Amino acid sequence: MTTTHAARTAATPSATAADWPIGAAVMQFPGTQPDGTPTTHAPAPVWRRVLREVHAAGFDHVDLTDAWVSPGQLPAERRAELRELLDEVGLGVSAVSLTRRSVIDPDPATAEANLEHTLASVDAAADLGVGVLCVGLHRPLTPAQQAAHWFWLAEGAGDPLDDDAVRSVLVERLRLVGSRAADRGVQVSLEMYEDTFLGDGPSAVALVQDVGLANVGLNPDVGNFVRLHRPVEHWRRTLELTLPHANYWHVKSYFRDEDPATGSYATAPAPMDLGVIDYRWAVQTALEVGFSGPFCVEHYGGDGLAVAARNRDYLRHLLAVKLEARA
Repeated sequence: MTTTHAARTAATPSATAADWPIGAAVMQFPGTQPDGTPTTHAPAPVWRRVLREVHAAGFDHVDLTDAWVSPGQLPAERRAELRELLDEVGLGVSAVSLTRRSVIDPDPATAEANLEHTLASVDAAADLGVGVLCVGLHRPLTPAQQAAHWFWLAEGAGDPLDDDAVRSVLVERLRLVGSRAADRGVQVSLEMYEDTFLGDGPSAVALVQDVGLANVGLNPDVGNFVRLHRPVEHWRRTLELTLPHANYWHVKSYFRDEDPATGSYATAPAPMDLGVIDYRWAVQTALEVGFSGPFCVEHYGGDGLAVAARNRDYLRHLLAVKLEARA
């Protein structure tokens, strides 16, 4: 690596609001090119265009999700090419994030393939100088979810939450991933998601404690819950339980309205400063319990990158205020 950009992936206790790693999500950029080529296998100019657009929006970090480009599927020479592009553009990497690659998929062949992909992604993150690999248990969108205006309005696949044998397999596989990651100097962050073994505060904390590795923590993405059209654990309670175990954090927000008289719900994506989650309280709480991991700012709908940039500026403002108050 010719510069240190790609290696700057984790905050430290001395990090300031100005240099705290805050990565842009790239989920709004296509994972498949018009000719059907996966973006992972597209030529470097395709990657460069997106990375330059992210940098032009004021970001100095990006979250490399495998829904856009999968570092774990790249041969060594293309990983090197990606690393050179990141350095050329001036972007660090907040994390490598895996999307819908559950290691306990009910299809054994798919679960095994996802486990191998996860292990390969550990090595890819290490080769790129990225300090965090974010993994989850959510599965591919169903046809109904793909057809819905917002995919979370349709029911998705979930884990067998009452099956202790499946959960035991999960713990074993996450320990395997975590051990590989520890050997390579990478932290693993488990993304919370509805209807999985990471589906609320108590279950997420219990799982990370059962895995029992110092480099395996949580991504307390409460936005994944507040958008659901059903009763959910209050976001404040979720964060109180999970932030002490967090090592990476996807942040986003939603408008949410509940009508007890009719049992109806309404949600829509919102900038972080306007949505239902009080991130001013959440950031202060995170700092109080010692959170020092990178962030990733997300937004669905419209110009997701522009709203993510707004979220980044709001988050840096909160960090500046809260860190100054603690000085």
